[in-house]
Amino acid sequence: QKNDPPFQLKLPPKAARPEKEVDPEYEEKMKADRAKRFEFLLKQTELFAHFIQPAAQKSPTSPLKVKLGRPRMKKDEKQSLISAGDYRHRRTEQEEDEELLSESRKTSNVCIRFEESPSYVKGGTLRDYQVRGLNWMISLYENGVNGILADEMGLGKTLQTIALLGYLKHYRNIPGPHMVLVPKSTLHNWMNEFKRWVPSLRAVCLIGDKDARAAFIRDVMMPGEWDVCVTSYEMVIKEKSVFKKFNWRYLVIDEAHRIKNEKSKLSEIVREFKTTNRLLLTGTPLQNNLHELWALLNFLLPDVFNSADDFDSWFDTKNCLGDQKLVERLHAVLKPFLLRRIKAEVEKSLPPKKEVKIYLGLSKMQREWYTRILMKDIDILNSAGKMDKMRLLNILMQLRKCCNHPYLFDGAEPGPPYTTDTHLITNSGKMLVLDKLLAKLREQGSRVLLFSQMTRLLDILEDYCMWRGYEYCRLDGQTPHEEREEAIDTFNAPNSSKFIFMLSTRAGGLGINLATADVVILYDSDWNPQVDLQAM
Repeated sequence: QKNDPPFQLKLPPKAARPEKEVDPEYEEKMKADRAKRFEFLLKQTELFAHFIQPAAQKSPTSPLKVKLGRPRMKKDEKQSLISAGDYRHRRTEQEEDEELLSESRKTSNVCIRFEESPSYVKGGTLRDYQVRGLNWMISLYENGVNGILADEMGLGKTLQTIALLGYLKHYRNIPGPHMVLVPKSTLHNWMNEFKRWVPSLRAVCLIGDKDARAAFIRDVMMPGEWDVCVTSYEMVIKEKSVFKKFNWRYLVIDEAHRIKNEKSKLSEIVREFKTTNRLLLTGTPLQNNLHELWALLNFLLPDVFNSADDFDSWFDTKNCLGDQKLVERLHAVLKPFLLRRIKAEVEKSLPPKKEVKIYLGLSKMQREWYTRILMKDIDILNSAGKMDKMRLLNILMQLRKCCNHPYLFDGAEPGPPYTTDTHLITNSGKMLVLDKLLAKLREQGSRVLLFSQMTRLLDILEDYCMWRGYEYCRLDGQTPHEEREEAIDTFNAPNSSKFIFMLSTRAGGLGINLATADVVILYDSDWNPQVDLQAM
């Protein structure tokens, strides 16, 4: 007897669209116009590069190379740079007075470039590539240019940034005020890094409920006895009126892809702040498309990258795969503003990361639920082009839940009474493999970071860990700030008994320092592969 498939998708052939008539003369004119504007952009970026590169290329002969005076510009060069856009945000009268006074001081009449870790960095020493990164950021500052530090995850963007702010305090007599904007989950790590590396910088942290924030603003922020304010994206949105009162010297945004949508609330608010310099930190400057990169560049240099339409046409942002010329063109534009290094290039002493993909089947219960979902929504699937996009996405989400664990569906888990037993493992193909994998990892003394997209799956994994007797920590979007700090410190403590740290990928994949673990398990993948890369 022949087994028929349980369902069939009837997809009608796509109707051929009538081709639009294109006026060749008009197309040629538009193409020439775009090329002309792109050449203008290249000239602007070359001007920035012209003033930045000399400092970055010179090879100093002493630990601290000192050259008297700022690099001088010819009159026509200065005029060209000014016409390229407002390369420094307009200063207040007080800021201008401070700069004039600092210029008169002997310490401010030197251009500084480090050959080794600066003496004000106390908790250790910068690696060679981190010193080069610091020099690059100093050259940006000295030339009034904003930039993106886009080093791969784990190369010390936090340390390099703290070293830059330390340079401003110790060599330019500019203690602040600076703002460092970070994901909520990394606040504790940033504060620890300030204390560890440059304790002379007075860093404060704005976080908490409404009453705690009001007291902090009244007693700490307004008196101004601090250099750096570290806060989260959420706090900036809630307390924007307070942050607008300050004239910030440096605005640093960690995990800067959070402002990749120029129309988001966060992106609009940070653009309103009064800042002299801006620095973006991200290990993934490109996530989905080139237009998101334009949003970052527009935030840094709004007068240079002022037209999204021009940028989209220059780089064909919707269709740019495999175009080497386009990549070279993009590199030419980004070179002065963006620095990116990867571990394979700069950390040659590190062993390469091993990545293993495990393919597995569904359990009997999962196959039943999978078929049930498809059969239930067969009418939607067969409606082809007429289907509601949201309903289709919902079906995909249900199928993802089924692949993770059938107990994510109400009524799937046997009970009541509900008991944690071997059925928790045997009813999910992924749990079967995970159970064997964790036993092996524990035996060899490894420590594990376990990521999932779904917080309800983390609940199931918690039940599993308690049943197996594995000690664990957990962090997701609902974890209070104090508990986050405690969990991270407990896991990282010397001789910690914690074997597993469970995290939701979105909340735990951004900049959290859990270097004491040596194995990362992604229980399920994100729609955006960059999010998974960030977690690793």
